[in-house]
Amino acid sequence: MSPMKCTRPRVMLAIGAVLVFGLAACGGQGAEGEGPIRIGASLPLTGQFSIPGAKHRDGYQYCAKVINDRGGLMGRRVELLVRDNRSDTETAVSQYERFINVDDVDLVFGTFSSLLTFPSSAVTERNQMILPVPSGGALEIWARGYKHIFYFQQLPAEYTGKSPINTLVTYRDEGVIPADEFPKTAAVVHTDDFFANGIAAGLLGRDVEVPGREPISLAPGALADAGIKPVLQEKWPEGFNNWISLANKIRSSKAELLLVGTASPDEAINLVNALKTVNYKPKMVYMSQGTQSEFQENLGEAANGIMSHSTWHPQAQWEGTLAGKPFSNADFVDGFKKAYNRPPDEDEAIPFAVCQGMAQAVEATEGTDNQEIREWLSSRTEGDPVRTILGPFNWDDRGLTVGRDFVMTQWQDGELKFVYPRDEFPGVSELVFPKPAW
Repeated sequence: MSPMKCTRPRVMLAIGAVLVFGLAACGGQGAEGEGPIRIGASLPLTGQFSIPGAKHRDGYQYCAKVINDRGGLMGRRVELLVRDNRSDTETAVSQYERFINVDDVDLVFGTFSSLLTFPSSAVTERNQMILPVPSGGALEIWARGYKHIFYFQQLPAEYTGKSPINTLVTYRDEGVIPADEFPKTAAVVHTDDFFANGIAAGLLGRDVEVPGREPISLAPGALADAGIKPVLQEKWPEGFNNWISLANKIRSSKAELLLVGTASPDEAINLVNALKTVNYKPKMVYMSQGTQSEFQENLGEAANGIMSHSTWHPQAQWEGTLAGKPFSNADFVDGFKKAYNRPPDEDEAIPFAVCQGMAQAVEATEGTDNQEIREWLSSRTEGDPVRTILGPFNWDDRGLTVGRDFVMTQWQDGELKFVYPRDEFPGVSELVFPKPAW
């Protein structure tokens, strides 16, 4: 007798510290008597990274739902096991150890932040498990010679600062920003975090220290390349709350361009409120965290004119496949809205793309053998990439994406507008410069 076809949705079920997402196990069997494809993900659902962590969960969860609604992968349903690492590195490490050695999962998906990814990737590499990374761009993660990690964003942290600088240079060269109005000075302020430190290093041309390896030189840096002089460099520690003092330092520097690296949207919101209080008036502001809907909802008009890089935008016309059928960025936006009664942002789109890419790898290799998946991912090329809602991906021997640049966005009258690259998609808005007053 053939196994009963399972169509009944499973409600989110808490099992101790584990959240399980998938379809109800009608007899617990998939194609040809096989069980589900089990996937483990350790995410920061509480603590410092709880906002993007919860959104990463939703992105993974929605992808699993779409796969299962389409009949699974090779007839096997997908079961997603999510544990809350509480934004703690030791907890994340122990959870990936458990996924691999106790739960015996078929695959693992990455966590949020470079802070959590750095130690977690050591666990997966030691166990020769593929770690598709949604959010862990610090270059030192990728300079260790690991063979089982693949990054699902455009650029590592140290090269991220080139995107806002390239945006300003492009608009200057096209005459939108008058040459005499182009920012001549900059303040670089950031949290003491893997990713934010990396952004600052790239902007300022610092060396990147990699344990056991030669330092990586980033000189002269993106600011020097553009002829912009840094007049303030400031780093704040974890748990920092003296935002008014920092804002006063920034105002006193008289920097025309402010570049901010934060670990969470909360930090970005707190700093903007402080800058508004002290009446700092820059020509432009870039923040590494600022595309989330919570950012604009909390700041209102104060968000206007702020730029942020993004891996994704709802207007981007990227197309891929999922569970053997076409699945475009437009499909993601429409389907997510229906499932969650709210529009998605990049913190849901990135993990969805991770899941989408890994689903393609499973189908291409006809299984979940991690070594076969590694070989298939490593062999992707510009002409034959993984195709996702974030665009196409192929990787170098470090696991970093080849030939991609970030999308640049800017808040304009309450909407997150797509302002760079200028010619990749229709519907690109013109950059508002200078930034409107708070």
